[in-house]
Amino acid sequence: MTATITSLYERRVELVRTTLKEHSKMSDKAALELAEHVLYAMDHIAETVR
Repeated sequence: MTATITSLYERRVELVRTTLKEHSKMSDKAALELAEHVLYAMDHIAETVR
């Protein structure tokens, strides 16, 4: 058995993707692409603004 390492980024993308899919009729691919854009935007918001 091989252990798979999942990065923190991958876990965050999966969380956002799952949330998008649960609250819309988005395809899996579209939800994944949007999740990556959402996280990119969130990561570039200044800490003082968050």
